[in-house]
Amino acid sequence: MSDKQKRSWDQAEGSTFQQWMDSRVAHRSTRTYDWNALKFQTQVDPKYGRAQMRYIGTGGTGVAGDTNSVPAEHFTFSTMVLPAGHEGPLHIHNDVEEVFFVLRGKVKMIAESADGKEKWEAIVQERDLISWPPGVYRGEINIGDEEALMLVMLGAAKPETPTYRPGDPLTKIKR
Repeated sequence: MSDKQKRSWDQAEGSTFQQWMDSRVAHRSTRTYDWNALKFQTQVDPKYGRAQMRYIGTGGTGVAGDTNSVPAEHFTFSTMVLPAGHEGPLHIHNDVEEVFFVLRGKVKMIAESADGKEKWEAIVQERDLISWPPGVYRGEINIGDEEALMLVMLGAAKPETPTYRPGDPLTKIKR
C-alpha cells in the first residue's frame, strides 16, 4: 500500500470497478435545481433569485456539501438557471477562474476592476463563453424574455466563497 494521499477519483477500498465507475456519473434524472444555494442574496433583492444544479463538486455558492455530486479535485461543474430579468450580483473570486457557457438565453456580462475604476460589459447568447479571471468583480443580468441556462465551471475543488464590493448590502448578510 502506498503512502500517497487518497484523491476523489481513486477507487474506494472494497468497491467494485462497476461501483467505482457508477460513482463518477451524474445523471440529469438524479439532479434537482437548488434554489436555496443563493437564496440569502434575495434578502437584499428578489432579482438575485437563481438556481444551481451541481454535477461535480459544490461550486462557489458556499454549499457545504452535496453527496449527490461527483467529488472534485481541481474544478467544479454545475448549471445555473437565471430567470428573465434576474441577475447575479457583482462578486469576486480571488482564488479561481470562473467560466460561464450559455446554453440558452441572452445575458449581459458585467465586469469591474478590483479598484472600481474600470467597467466592462458584453452580451452573450447561446453557445457563447466567458472566462472570468481571478480578481475581477463579475456579474450577469438576464436581458432576454425567457430564463437563461448556463454551464458554470470553477477551477478548484472547493473554491473560496466569493465576496462583494465594499458597501454592497450583500456584505452584511450572514449565511
